[in-house]
This record gives sequence, C-alpha cells and structure tokens, in this order.
Amino acid sequence: MIRTLTALSLAALTALPARPNEAVELVMVEQPGCIYCQRWDEEIAPAYPKTAEGAFAPLRRVDISAVEESVTPQRAVIFTPTFLLVEDDVELGRLEGYPGAEFFWPMLDTLLHDKTDFEDPTE
Repeated sequence: MIRTLTALSLAALTALPARPNEAVELVMVEQPGCIYCQRWDEEIAPAYPKTAEGAFAPLRRVDISAVEESVTPQRAVIFTPTFLLVEDDVELGRLEGYPGAEFFWPMLDTLLHDKTDFEDPTE
C-alpha cells in the first residue's frame, strides 16, 4: 500500500509542468548611498513581491562591485540602480536608473513582455 502511494505521488509530481520562468529573476544592482535605490526601496520594494511581475521575476539584489560574480551582463553596469532581467543568470535585458513609479511599472512590463513569456493576469 505504501509503495503504491509513493509511486502515485512520484508520478503525480513528475507529471506537473515545471514553471517555465523558474530561472527568471529581476536583479537590482545597487550600491551604498544610492538615493535612487533608496527611492525604489520606498516606492516599489514593498509591493513588488505581491505583483504578477514579482511572482514571475523575483527580485535579487546585487552590489555593483559583485555584478559579474553573480550574473553575466550583456555590458558593464555603470549606473545604480540598474535592473537586469536574467534567466539562468544571463542578462535578457535591463532598465537603467529609476525615474519614479509611474515610469518603472510600464517599463518593466514592456521588458517582461519583450524578453519573456510573461502574461499579466490583470490584462
């Protein structure tokens, strides 16, 4: 009986589709003293993990001095914050700077739609 239940459980788990985006992340490159990073933290960070975007591309923070140890960027990161959309730690695209919430969300949505299979359930 236990063997049958174990076999059925394993079969059910292997039949479940893997999340297609499990390796997609939004990497926030920051540095101490960055006032725009602080603004992002105040205006966006509390809500981000609760959004469709945050569920699809969870946030990971990386110090600017350790970028190339953490991800493979398409080119050097010069500004903070820089948001790298990565899959398996390879950059797909980026947003440089933080011009405010009214620009961040539409720019992020465009990046996600252009570079991944992201579908916002609210659209």
